Amino acid sequence: MDRIDSMRVFTRVVERRSFIRAAEDLDLPASTVTDAVKQLETRLKVRLLQRTTRQVRVTLDGEAYYRRCLSILADIDEAETAFSGTKPRGLLHVDVHGAQARRFIVPALPQFFSEYPDIELYLSETDRYVDLVGEGIDCVLRSGTPKESDLVSRRIALLREVTVASPDYIARFGMPESWNELEGHRMVGFRSSATGGLLPLEFMVDGVAKSMTLPMTLSVAGGDTYRVAALAGLGLIQVPHYSVQQDLVDGTLIELLPDAPPAPTPVHVLYPRSRQLSQRLRVFIDWAARLYATYAG
Repeated sequence: MDRIDSMRVFTRVVERRSFIRAAEDLDLPASTVTDAVKQLETRLKVRLLQRTTRQVRVTLDGEAYYRRCLSILADIDEAETAFSGTKPRGLLHVDVHGAQARRFIVPALPQFFSEYPDIELYLSETDRYVDLVGEGIDCVLRSGTPKESDLVSRRIALLREVTVASPDYIARFGMPESWNELEGHRMVGFRSSATGGLLPLEFMVDGVAKSMTLPMTLSVAGGDTYRVAALAGLGLIQVPHYSVQQDLVDGTLIELLPDAPPAPTPVHVLYPRSRQLSQRLRVFIDWAARLYATYAG
């Protein structure tokens, strides 16, 4: 068995956590699968898997090698696809904030898979910094302006932001007519997951950004909690329009100061500069850009 086939065997064992199930998937004798992994470990001089009577678990070295195998095998599939003229195929790992995955991406995936049935998509959900190469991630989708890095950045959307509060809050504190009439109002604080710092409220007035911080009794670090706090009347918040669209329709939240909205939030796709843009990643980015464009504004 050559090295490429051994890599395919090893990755399947890791994913199935069983030599027997991997052998069944690959239609190979169990002894062949076992020997292939042993030969890899001998050649690499590291233990890739921990074997017990009940299951197979990957070691730290094995996890690192597994990620490299996935990348190599995906590149091989990509090269074969390019020369054969077939549609892109293989595993694509995309990391995205969970709210956007649920709101935008997952509901539209049936259309994506109908067009690209041979792509297998792995969606992980974080909003932290990730090491794309080290963690085997093809690209990330992030809101906000990306910091300087060695990643390629492509903006795919500008998402409308709104200032909202509950009817109960407005009954107690009043409806402001202008951004500079917010004295006596309260906000729910939102803390950056990256720095832990409190984000100020922002208002665009005649094209100029004005920011302020209001008194608060609560600050949070999660988007869902932020929204629920506003529904409970604990203060005004600023969020993407899509995240409270149904609340605005139902009247459980009311938009404030529509003439001085927060600046729209850019959404970027970022991927390693050192890695050639694969065909499967290219079609996903183009599809995501079209998808987000329908929610922009």
